[in-house]
Amino acid sequence: MAFTIKVNGKNRTVDVDGDMPLLWALRDVLDIKGPKFGCGGGFCGACTVHLDGKATRSCVTKVSAVGARAVTTIEAMAANPIGEKLQKAWLDLDVVQCGYCQAGQIMSAAGLLAAKPKPTDADIDAAMAGNICRCATYIRIRAAIKQAAGLPTADSREI
Repeated sequence: MAFTIKVNGKNRTVDVDGDMPLLWALRDVLDIKGPKFGCGGGFCGACTVHLDGKATRSCVTKVSAVGARAVTTIEAMAANPIGEKLQKAWLDLDVVQCGYCQAGQIMSAAGLLAAKPKPTDADIDAAMAGNICRCATYIRIRAAIKQAAGLPTADSREI
């Protein structure tokens, strides 16, 4: 069945089964490789995209459930003021090690900052709790989110 979904500002048509996870439609049909497969159960966050600005796990979201909502992937985040600040902070603080989870991390962080521009540590913990980083760069991720929000961060020797 054909579904038209708005991805990164453009209407795209995918001819897939409606039960197909959005992740696979993005990666295998539309060749958008930013969202990654991690667990397939929505637990790790590697597949995080935004649906109408809300961080959503694309591995457990059916294509048929997207409807008219706008899908945004990491590929479009540089054009978003929050995404641009986050990507700069990620680079400034050398957050990335292996990098596999980082697109999902940034998408979750962007959803947080869109909802709470000046998050507390508890807000950051709650928003990022579903994102797993195999390299355990959690302290740097928190610092990068704070930097992007214009909040004080820890001394760089502590990161």
